[in-house]
Amino acid sequence: MDMWLEVTLPVPAEKLDRVCDTLTANGMTGLVVEEEGDFLRFLEQNRQYWDYVDEGLAQRMRGASRIKFYVPDNDEGQRQLRQYLAGLEEYEPQTVSLREEDWATSWQKYYQPIPVGKRIYIVPDWMRGQSVPDGRTPLYLNPGLTFGTGAHPTTQLCLELLEGALQPGGKVLDLGCGSGILAIAALALGASRAIGVDIDPKAADVAFENAALNGIGPDRLSVYAGDVLTDKKLAARLEPGQNRVVLANIVADVIIPLSAKAGEFMTADGVFLTSGIIDGRQDEVRAALEANGFTVTRHLERGGWHCFRGERR
Repeated sequence: MDMWLEVTLPVPAEKLDRVCDTLTANGMTGLVVEEEGDFLRFLEQNRQYWDYVDEGLAQRMRGASRIKFYVPDNDEGQRQLRQYLAGLEEYEPQTVSLREEDWATSWQKYYQPIPVGKRIYIVPDWMRGQSVPDGRTPLYLNPGLTFGTGAHPTTQLCLELLEGALQPGGKVLDLGCGSGILAIAALALGASRAIGVDIDPKAADVAFENAALNGIGPDRLSVYAGDVLTDKKLAARLEPGQNRVVLANIVADVIIPLSAKAGEFMTADGVFLTSGIIDGRQDEVRAALEANGFTVTRHLERGGWHCFRGERR
């Protein structure tokens, strides 16, 4: 029977973004993030099981966060663990050994259907067949595959702005597509075609698998690996001047240089949606957008994360 290690890293909330970036850069593409909000929701949803809330526990959880991921409980898993934690030696991992069936249950319990915006309803694929609220479009994902499950505020903010930016039959370009969630959502909402780009070569397989879960094939979705900022041949494949919506749900340090190039890929009335901007960097990103020919017409903030809609001037 296969065994797994559940690895938990307690991380201060203000360092969560950096630690997640380091783990993904080191090759760990399936992360579960628990924040104070998750704890408070747990309290509310299970209030019937206790007569009072331990205020001391609630105080200790204020601002707390944890990152969880899973590796095989064997020598190869230990090698993977050392690889993933390189550069994060200041954090002490906590590990629990799980049987395979316990691992599956532990992984899946974190994911429930998520309503986003006015129209999207993100559903873990193992919950396919359950009823979907009226007026919402289901988006089926396998959350264990890679970052981009729809649970994080950056993704939700981008999806909310995407709903209002799409035009029926328009084309969409997702720079830093990860699991493909934004491009797939755009196609589910009526876009005719979408292109995804990611520096991680594994992103294409993950995005295509998630697209297939939603009945979307390579005739409507293309995914390329590479850096659009440095690869001119790649940039030429992204249908310059034809994309109504360009998305960049990444980080401020990437969005800022992308803002100088995004206009090349857009129609004259195109929209640039940027998210993944942590609190404290929003003014820099806004300034970069405005310096590169965009007027910021929407600014959303949630949980310390920011998202902008920029329209070409």
